[in-house]
Amino acid sequence: MVSPPTRYLVFFQYFGTKYSGVMETLNDQSILGVQNYLQKAAQNLKPIVPIKFYISSRTDTGVHALCNSAHLDIQRAPGKPAFNEKQLIYSLNYHLRPEPIRILNAYRVANSFHARFSALSRTYVYRLLMGCTHHSEIPVFERDLCWAPVGGHLNVPAMQDAAQFLLGTHDFSTFRSLNSETPFQSPIRTILQGAGVLGAEVQEQIISLPTGPKNGWGSSCSWPGKTSASSYKGVTGDKRFTSFSTECHGSTIWTLSKISGI
Repeated sequence: MVSPPTRYLVFFQYFGTKYSGVMETLNDQSILGVQNYLQKAAQNLKPIVPIKFYISSRTDTGVHALCNSAHLDIQRAPGKPAFNEKQLIYSLNYHLRPEPIRILNAYRVANSFHARFSALSRTYVYRLLMGCTHHSEIPVFERDLCWAPVGGHLNVPAMQDAAQFLLGTHDFSTFRSLNSETPFQSPIRTILQGAGVLGAEVQEQIISLPTGPKNGWGSSCSWPGKTSASSYKGVTGDKRFTSFSTECHGSTIWTLSKISGI
């Protein structure tokens, strides 16, 4: 008799410089997504049904994750017991070597649980290196971990002025990417100062502000200093922006974090 699949929630981290992003890509592409490697490692568990990871938070090319999450179903051969959490962590990490991807924790969850839709909040961290006039001035240990604006500074007043045009209710159809969910989602968004959930299409406009990053959050060529994390504890809809700075070889690294509701 075939046993029913067991659903797990896993938390994982990765150094995203070499990946096309977290989401799965076609295997014939030169650069693959983190999901490709996760699923390849999972197939070594010898499931009777191919394992698919359902990722909670998408990240772009070059973006790192301190603690992303996903759920997966594992159905083993008749007579084989379900993996316990420690077995799953050890086995996946063993088969992920030498990739810079690590499983941090695993939990058995109900079959109704969904890593993306059950999440209460997602947190993004942005690291800006200010004061570098040339990319060669970026400290060795900060490369691929922060974004250094061209010229060494941001024109914050210009960005604040441009941001005023985003306030209010707008149709963001032009900024949407097409996928299977597009027909079921409204492109109309209302942006209030310090409130409102920002979708990817709104984020794209914000990063297009004068002197801001040009190629999207987490783009390897403009914003490698983004990291992300997903959480299942917190207040839905909470919006907090915090920042702090540290000195590094005469330059200042600003770390900005955003906690967004779902």
